[in-house]
Amino acid sequence: MAKPRINRREFLGHSAAGSLALGLAGAARTFAAYEEKPVRIGFVGTGNRGTDLLGTMLAVGGVEIPALCDINPEHLARAARVVEEGLGRKPELYDRGPEDYRRLCERTDLDAVVTATPWQLHTPVMMAAMEAGKYGATEVPAAITLEQCWQLVETSERTGRPCMMLENECYYRYAMLILGMIEREMFGELLHCEAGYQHDVRYLKGIEGKIGPDGSLLWRGEHAVTRNGNLYPTHPVGPAAWCLGINRGDRFTRLVSMSTKSRGMNHKIARMFGADHPNAKRKYALGDINTSLLATENGLTVTLYHDTQSPRPYDEIFRVQGTQGIYSRTLRKIYIEGRSPQEHTWEDDEPYYKEFDHPLWKKYGDEAVKRGHDGADFLEFTQFLHAVRHGLPTPIDVYDTAAWSAVSPLSESSVGMNSAPQDFPDFTRGKWKTPRKILVYGV
Repeated sequence: MAKPRINRREFLGHSAAGSLALGLAGAARTFAAYEEKPVRIGFVGTGNRGTDLLGTMLAVGGVEIPALCDINPEHLARAARVVEEGLGRKPELYDRGPEDYRRLCERTDLDAVVTATPWQLHTPVMMAAMEAGKYGATEVPAAITLEQCWQLVETSERTGRPCMMLENECYYRYAMLILGMIEREMFGELLHCEAGYQHDVRYLKGIEGKIGPDGSLLWRGEHAVTRNGNLYPTHPVGPAAWCLGINRGDRFTRLVSMSTKSRGMNHKIARMFGADHPNAKRKYALGDINTSLLATENGLTVTLYHDTQSPRPYDEIFRVQGTQGIYSRTLRKIYIEGRSPQEHTWEDDEPYYKEFDHPLWKKYGDEAVKRGHDGADFLEFTQFLHAVRHGLPTPIDVYDTAAWSAVSPLSESSVGMNSAPQDFPDFTRGKWKTPRKILVYGV
């Protein structure tokens, strides 16, 4: 993929609040090609995921971490040690309560704020960051209601500050391979994508699952008590949306969703802690398997699955179908009409990496794979930090962030209305009609 040709002055002139250029100072501490000024980052949420992201950002390099925020003193102290060991300077800590992130965001020595809190806090933290003139980056999903989605869009437009959801699935090697092949029209005209978050997260030793080591419910489990739909849609829908040009010449227009009954949480708790455990008897709203179907303005479709409460190996699915070929992530196979050796017969995808591997992976892959999620976390931070450093738009912009997150509340509404179709909001207010490529920096 070619390096995007962006006229920085034109972009800044068209931003809602004028210049997005940020006053950065100091000497760079970098991994790769960034012999430039460091980006100053504040972190909100330093649990296991937040600390992992912190370590990845330090590995990418070219950053300073002046401030950290969390309500858990042990998490905060651990993250502070990571920063001090990595940069030789202890960050200031914010621990005065669940809204102390607001004080952090008001600091004048920050260029961006990253949040890895529980889902319901992502939008409030991002709004505070943008209101204070900072770039924002949030773990997924960025919002859990349509109101929050609109709040993110409107705050970004009004302040001129970008908000990037850290959707790492977009930067997996296979996803970027297929994206590049689509841009070369290897699959012909795209018709359909199938993807899913199929990951049994009922019990993960109390780290990030729904059930703690004593059978109590963790914060993900609390969502399962009251919500029914696709609660974690952005991993599958992000790469699919990029492949289909959503918000870049097409848009989602409607959604239909349905769920199975809920059994997985009860069965798991009963098996591990006994049938008399209170949470084994509890009623859970979240159906074990949710299936959602999305349609686009240009006549394309997407099938999404959410399956986090049934016993299964992890599987993203990720199937892309075009008029000229098909790719299956589950099978690790490709078929391209007129190119594949045998008609109607799959071929291995490995040879295609030699020919079509994405430039980002060619440049950073050896270092990236040392970090989380097979290197995807590393790559997304190279892109976010480049955007902040140079005052440029983020590759995953606030319209992507809102649209991908909106699948959750729309699916909940559809399930609650006996699978009635739900109109998909146009968060771009018509800007989707202008085709544009995915931004890629540093290659």
